Amino acid sequence: MAKGRGKFSGGMPGNMNNMMKQVQKMQKEMEKMQSQLEEKEVEASAGGSAVTVKVNGKKELLDVVIKPEVVDPDDIEMLQDLILAATNEALRKADEMMNSEMGKVTGGLNIPGLF
Repeated sequence: MAKGRGKFSGGMPGNMNNMMKQVQKMQKEMEKMQSQLEEKEVEASAGGSAVTVKVNGKKELLDVVIKPEVVDPDDIEMLQDLILAATNEALRKADEMMNSEMGKVTGGLNIPGLF
């Protein structure tokens, strides 16, 4: 076997080094994007805008607006259902926003555990 700088002799081959640099760059871009997305807000409504909720990219509930005409003391269950529906839709939109924007950075790569 010949000695020297073969495929497995000591240093990283040029392609591997370039790939590592690209991965590090992508990671930095993803961290920046994730930070920006956590500050963005999405909103969803239920019951013809009777209930509207707002969440951020961290999936934190920021606001709940309930139109007064929806508040019926004899039908609290309907109001609860509207709040749940609007909240779940807003959270779904937040997930969709995160996945869509992160996909732009990763080029569609599915890298588990990154976000």
